[in-house]
Amino acid sequence: MPPPAASGRCDPAFADVREAFLANFADRDEVGASVAVSVEGRTVVDLWGGSADGQGRPWSRDTLVDVFSVGKAMVALSLLVLIDRGRLDFDDPVARHWPEFAAAGKGAVTVAQLLSHQAGLPGLRQLLVPGAVYDWERMTGALAAEPPWWDPGSAHGYHVNTLGFLGGELVRRVSGTSFARFFATEVAGPLGADVHFGVDPHDDRRVADFLFPGEAALPPPDPGNDWSLVYNNPPGASGLGTVNSRDWRRAVHPSTNCHSHARGVARVYALLAAGGGLGGLHLLGRSVMAGATSELAVGPDRILERSTRFGFGFQLTQPERPLGPGPESFGHFGAGGSLGMADPVAGLAFAYAMNRFGQRWQDPRNQSLLAATYACL
Repeated sequence: MPPPAASGRCDPAFADVREAFLANFADRDEVGASVAVSVEGRTVVDLWGGSADGQGRPWSRDTLVDVFSVGKAMVALSLLVLIDRGRLDFDDPVARHWPEFAAAGKGAVTVAQLLSHQAGLPGLRQLLVPGAVYDWERMTGALAAEPPWWDPGSAHGYHVNTLGFLGGELVRRVSGTSFARFFATEVAGPLGADVHFGVDPHDDRRVADFLFPGEAALPPPDPGNDWSLVYNNPPGASGLGTVNSRDWRRAVHPSTNCHSHARGVARVYALLAAGGGLGGLHLLGRSVMAGATSELAVGPDRILERSTRFGFGFQLTQPERPLGPGPESFGHFGAGGSLGMADPVAGLAFAYAMNRFGQRWQDPRNQSLLAATYACL
């Protein structure tokens, strides 16, 4: 069968990105995907192609897919909007806005520590039942009660499935509305970004099925195994085996089930690449952007067991996992290959979304697309 064609548009100066996109299908087992690039707020690449379900349903212009941890940056952006409006501060204790969070010695944990994976809450030691991940109150209540796994601020470890609940509940406590509604009305709506937390049933037809070739189901959570508790407590928290269900798609699990496409994610990062304002819309001031992209945690990660580097909810570029050659680039990878990033020096926003799970740390599909993008600048 011939490789899929790339639909959409691509500035002739960025033809190498189109070629890299097609090469992913020809050489890297791509099934369905989209890629988008903007420079100084102008869209130069908006491509899509392939299959939305592995069985021939075409990937269309508006096909949504789970971009997994790309959503963590959307949680951070929502909190940054509230910081810009003076509703909270980077150095505020979380418990000032969420009193129950002070339990078990967490009263001094700051907002900045929470969003930079330093709070010591990468998982829950209390075993939860399957389906608990769909119960916001249950998840946030359990996290508020959880004793920290290390002294907050003394180390960092990737909060795989918990950062979204923690940051999202803080949004709710400060704004008085749910995280999903706040993001939709205060961020995605004004930006015109097709990014969702909790997919409406009428959009189900747009959602691509996610494919996990060679990935085994996670074993039941083991109280004696921290890795197990981080990734699979409650069972199904990481999406493997549940990501294509209606329950998963309609749920709000901001760490892991943001649904969008490359164009939607790139729209958000175009705003960030421009310093917090885009096309007459102002969401963040320069000082807030500087705080968001300052290095807050770097070095050995207690969960991932390798070096990581974080700002306020964003992954910062590092030699071990570069976001292109720009030293000030920031963004967030999603499990299996998705990526959204900004390079404010280059005025660049880049996003990639796909439905075949690939390599967890350095996926050659997003790396080849990003390299081609920089080669065209």
